[in-house]
This record gives sequence, C-alpha cells and structure tokens, in this order.
Amino acid sequence: MKRITTVVLFATLIVSCKGKEKAVDDADGLAAFSADSLAKHIATLSSDSFMGRKPFSAGETITINYLKQQFINAGLEAGNGSSYFQEVPMVKLTTQAAPEMQVQSPKGNFTLKGFDDYVIWTDKADPAIALNNEELVFAGYGVVAPEYNWNDYAGLDVKGKVVLVLVNDPGFNAHDSTLFKGTTMTYYGRWTYKFEEAARQGAKGCLIVHNTDAASYPFTVVQNNWNGSRLHLDNKDKKESYCDVIGWVTGPTAKKLLTAAGKDTTLLAEADKKGFKGQSLGLKLSTTMSVKAEYNKSYNVIGKITGSKYPDETIIYTAHWDHLGIGKPDEKGDSIYNGALDNASATAGLLELARGFKSLKTAPERTIVILSVTAEEQGLWGSAYYAQNPVYPAAKTLANINMDGLNYYGKTKDITVVGQGQNELEDYLKEAAAKVDREISYEAHPEAGAYYRSDHFNFAKVGIPSLYTGSGKDIIGQEKGSGVKKEEEYTKEHYHRPSDQFDAKVWVLDGAIADLQLLFQVGKRLAFTNQWPIWKTGSEFKAIREKK
Repeated sequence: MKRITTVVLFATLIVSCKGKEKAVDDADGLAAFSADSLAKHIATLSSDSFMGRKPFSAGETITINYLKQQFINAGLEAGNGSSYFQEVPMVKLTTQAAPEMQVQSPKGNFTLKGFDDYVIWTDKADPAIALNNEELVFAGYGVVAPEYNWNDYAGLDVKGKVVLVLVNDPGFNAHDSTLFKGTTMTYYGRWTYKFEEAARQGAKGCLIVHNTDAASYPFTVVQNNWNGSRLHLDNKDKKESYCDVIGWVTGPTAKKLLTAAGKDTTLLAEADKKGFKGQSLGLKLSTTMSVKAEYNKSYNVIGKITGSKYPDETIIYTAHWDHLGIGKPDEKGDSIYNGALDNASATAGLLELARGFKSLKTAPERTIVILSVTAEEQGLWGSAYYAQNPVYPAAKTLANINMDGLNYYGKTKDITVVGQGQNELEDYLKEAAAKVDREISYEAHPEAGAYYRSDHFNFAKVGIPSLYTGSGKDIIGQEKGSGVKKEEEYTKEHYHRPSDQFDAKVWVLDGAIADLQLLFQVGKRLAFTNQWPIWKTGSEFKAIREKK
C-alpha cells in the first residue's frame, strides 16, 4: 500500500469539544489514504462489467452490491437501520410532445415549431397534458426572494396561466453588483427554481427564455430533452404541485412573442430593475403532450461510523454512484458510458474517507455518514429523496461535504471552492489547506451556478451547510492555469461520453488523495468540536437553517 506523507505529520489541531479543549492529532488517519486503493476502486466501478451504472439497470444492481460490500470491508455499520440501502421510489416519464404550438395574437395567429423554437416536457405523470388557449404572462425572472426584497409575482395573477421568465438573476443581465450577487448566480437563477416557484404560484406552465451566456450552455443542450425520458421522484402519494408544462424558448422565439404582443426587448431589460411589475402579453398558447409513466425503485447506499459521544449529531459525505449506462455508440463504436471521472472517482473517494475515519486512534465523537446517492445525472434525485426523507434529521446534521469528480492530473497548489461565501465550511477548508502549504481558489465561472448543480444542493435547500469542491487550477511544477486547461480538455473530449474511462497510464491520483485528505480534515474537525458551521450573511439558505 502506498503511504501518503504530509508536512503536518506531528502537528496537532486544538478544537473545542462540548465545552472542553481537546488536542486531536492532525496526522491521525492520513496514512489510511492510498492512491493505489483509490485507483483500484475507480477502475472497478468504471469497468464495462458495471455497464455505465444507470439506475433501473443491471448495472445498478452490480454497483450498489459492490458498494455495500466495500462499506462492510471498510468497517462501516449499516446506515439505514439494519440496511445499507435506502429505497428511492422513482418514475420514468417518457413524453411525446406535439410538433407545434399554436399562438393566438391580436396581430394574427401563428405557430411555433417544437425542438427548433421551444422544448417542453413535464414532471407530471398524467397520460395527457394540454395547453388550451392559456394566457401567457411575462413574470420577469420568476423570483420571490425576501432577503433581496424582490418579488416578481407581486400583484400578478398567474393561476392557470403560462409564465414566461428569464434565466439567471437580475444582477447578471444588468451587470449590477447591487442586485442579488451581481454576475454570480444564486439559487434563484436556476431553471429548476423557476419551475418550482411557478408551480407554487399556481401557473399551469412555465417557459424560460434561453440565453447562452446566462444559462452557461447552448440551446442544443436543452434540445436533448425533446421527447425523451426523464427520471423523477415518485411523489404520487404526496401533495406536490407541478406545472403541467415546463420548458424553454429560444431568444429569437421570445422576441417573436414580444412583437406579437406589441412589445419589444426593452420589456426584458425592465425586469432587471427593482419594482418591476409583470404583465400579461395578451397571447394564448395551445399544444399537447402525451406521457408514459413507468414506476420503479433505485437505491442510495449508506453506511456510518457511530459517534462515541454525540451519535445523533452527524456529518455526511456524499458522492453519486450513477452514470448514463449504455447508449448511443461514439465514433469508435463504444456504447458504454463508463463515467470514470463522473463519478466513479468520487464514489471511490468515499471509500478512502471511510477507511480514514475508521483508522482514527480516537473514534469520532459525532457520527460520520458515508452516503452514495443515485440518479444525480437525472436531476439530483437520490439526494433530493434523502433530503426529503432523511435518515438523520437535518436539524442534527452539521454539514454535508460533497464530491463530484476528483483530481486526475496530479497535485495542485490549490483546491477549488464552488460557491464562494456560502458558509463557514469554506473557512475550515482554507485553514486545513494552509497547514499543508496549500490554498483555496474559487470557480472560474460563478455565473454558471455550479453550486446548485450537484447533490450538496439538496442538503443546502433544507438548511444544512454544504461544501462542494473542485480540482485545483494550478498543477505544481506546471504553468499557471494548467489545471483549468485539464478540466476544459476533459469537458470537451470526455464529459458524458463513452471515453470517460480510467487509464492507469494517464491518471495521476496523488492530487486526488491530497484533496481527499483536506476534506477529511474538515470532517475530522467537526467530529471533535462543539462548533456548528453556519451560513454566511447573504446566503439564500441562511434563513432555512435558522428556523431549524
């Protein structure tokens, strides 16, 4: 086994433990981390025999049973009563939308073409969905944010109507740092939030105006949702509210709708200003969609190390085990989407963390939970189900530390924090990094809203302070920004492609081990202290935690 050394081998960390000062050896547990072990698990999880680890497939059964056995081998207890599994009831919704949408306008009727002009789908399992001359209302950004004194729905009746909203936040398009977080996307800028808020307001439909810069991806990505299948949590026995129709329209389509309403794009710019009032566009929309629903169950895998003194207080580490399964062959004829980096790497990282905590000479005083979730690629559903049905109550969960893709290109000077200024876990990581002559950096494109695109987001939504990190930007011994170039290369050539495979001759995992050790130190600090990390002022999740 390869041993990992560090400059803090004999250093100590002084932390407060339920009112008492206690010395904890910084080096305790670090020797359990192994690049060889990490590589072995990545290679196994991303092998062809795991068939791309898609939920509801034979690959899922192989994956979750492998993880269960590895949890047992690492010494983890069953995390859900006597079971290592948490059932996640789900439904696969396959939609078939009509090829066109009819628009009634005072200036004359016209049609929009599906896929080219708009893309729609639904989160409802109703076999037949229809818009029948439903009124179209422009609702700005579709945001209700009390902490920013912003309510796009104030005085606006959208019940039974279709709302047209803009993507991202007012500060992004206005380039105004005084609005929300300026060009840094908040939770309110995410398309998922806009659909949820429209449903809460009673809207029958919600269409988002696409903008490549504001969304951080082209409309071709949206088009992948046209008449496809999507997994969703099975909430048929719950009183969940959803819009009948949700989706996107292109920028040119939005302009066409505005023109038909006797408006122009100055109306969109008005939405960037405080006090903006939404308005009906005087248009009526009609289209249909058929829906096929298939119900099944997937599984989260969960293990724990029970805290020696405060077992009801938990620290949860997460990574999603799923990927895309077997699909369209690439140019080489390979049809297995192995998902080595995304996310066999971080799933394997959970096993290293488990071994690290089990190896501690002094057992953690708070419970450490190792949770590998399902269906992240389909919409963060495994973590969403856990957050809605927690095994360990949110009010007693100190933190979530989430991983989605580990460093595969060697040691870096820095480790990237995604979601700058959200909560104190960022400060804990910074202090841990400084002890080994490293530093934290921040995501290169905060306007993309990456903090709202991985599993930690569902923990944040219920108020749990959540830390999400990425690989460093500067590889030691290489030019500045070399890590960023590696990430861009992966995104361009391998992301969500069959070529995302483990190559022992190419992958260099000492950097991944170094990053895992930092996340281990953050969790270890929490395991031996009376501190509860808090959300920082300005975070949209602060009020949720304070209520708990």
